[in-house]
Amino acid sequence: MNSQVVLIVISCYFLLLFLISWFTSRKVTADTFFTGDRQSPWFLVAFGMIGASLSGVTFISVPGEVGNSNFFYFEVVLGYTLGYFTIAKVLLPLYYRLNLVSIYSYLEDRFGFWSYKTGAFFFILSRTVGSSLRVFLVASVLQLILFDSLGIPFWTSVLITVGLIWLYTFRGGIKTVVWTDTLQTFFMLAAVVISIVLIGNELELSSISEYFKVVSDDPRSKIFNWNWKDGTNFFKQFISGAFITIVMTGLDQDMMQKNLTCKNIGEAQKNMFWFTSSLVIVNLLFLGLGVMLYLFAETKGIPLPTRTDELFPMLATQHFSAFAGIVFVLGITAAAYSSADSTLTALTTSFCIDFLQLERKYPVDQRVKIRQRVHVAFTFLMFFVILIFHWLNDQSVINTVFVIAGYTYGPLLGLYSFGLFTKLQVKDKWVPYLAVLAPTITYIIASNSEKLLWGYKFGFEALILNGLLMFLGLWLVRKK
Repeated sequence: MNSQVVLIVISCYFLLLFLISWFTSRKVTADTFFTGDRQSPWFLVAFGMIGASLSGVTFISVPGEVGNSNFFYFEVVLGYTLGYFTIAKVLLPLYYRLNLVSIYSYLEDRFGFWSYKTGAFFFILSRTVGSSLRVFLVASVLQLILFDSLGIPFWTSVLITVGLIWLYTFRGGIKTVVWTDTLQTFFMLAAVVISIVLIGNELELSSISEYFKVVSDDPRSKIFNWNWKDGTNFFKQFISGAFITIVMTGLDQDMMQKNLTCKNIGEAQKNMFWFTSSLVIVNLLFLGLGVMLYLFAETKGIPLPTRTDELFPMLATQHFSAFAGIVFVLGITAAAYSSADSTLTALTTSFCIDFLQLERKYPVDQRVKIRQRVHVAFTFLMFFVILIFHWLNDQSVINTVFVIAGYTYGPLLGLYSFGLFTKLQVKDKWVPYLAVLAPTITYIIASNSEKLLWGYKFGFEALILNGLLMFLGLWLVRKK
């Protein structure tokens, strides 16, 4: 693709984002950044959350992963539905009843100071690593299709990327993010649908029924794996999907902060149910796109890249039409920023509320300056973590994200489960030690499970083991 065309497309896209930022930041208070004044329309939150949940990982990694593991990822997606139902019926009512800004404040009321700080710390760790990994994937693609041709090194392009996010979120915060995520979700989904249609035209498909037939007849569209030893077994994937959703959405300040900007619990639950239905359909679209990409490459005799994450970017920028390439650039840019902008806002919120105690310890006239400094600090932290992934990463990012989540979100799963399903109190000072011990033991067991458990191979369900060990540890240090 022509780098000048790519640059123009991305520049126009950012003009739109800055226009939205200006519009949403005109009348803000010290609390708007954190709560959006609790006036967000539920349908905007629901639509925008699709983009934030999918991000660049789904846009690039899920279609490519079809070549490795068929449609087995959809088993995880089916598990999402159970997880989102749990969030809507159990967690959202709790958060609204307590009128929380940071969801980790619940842990202080339930267990004490150290539990609260442990929960907030593991969120910051999880989101910093997970979102940096997502941005790394998309930054690598933008580097390939744009910045390399301009002679701009990777570290500079990443700095530009995170710097632009800071610029359009630093005033409006979550209020701006709700609206920009809506725009970004639209561009991402439009890119997927248009890509499928354009590939279909190349393959001489003329009707929707032909699209369905081509995808469903392909052996890569196999959804269910019943081999219990395999990491992609249906029951493992389904249950893991439910728990992944609970921790990566329901126990995640980033995703819950959007829900908490709705006017009331009824609208927040409505948002969650519509979002769930849409997400299932959208993930099927991405998996279908994966089959179409492989069929296109095979039909045209195009050699496949060594890493599946590179398949969609390679075809879009080197073998599709110019229009299809522009659509891809818009989609990948939207995917990058729909996840990263809300993450920076959520990390800033959690640190300000949970660690600095901004609302308790500082007068109103000082809060904005402190929040802005924290916002800048997390922008640079994300920048450095992305560079670390650039030096280290060598596997499919969709798997990496969930593997990391299994270890970093496990302590949160155990803490909230113990708080919600028991009435016991714990010796609070022991909680940080348990939060380190549980994922350590999980890693040892998961790494040696094939030897210890008769060939059983852990997949994403390591998260469940991690949470269970944390729960057991809390029970052992309960107050009698």
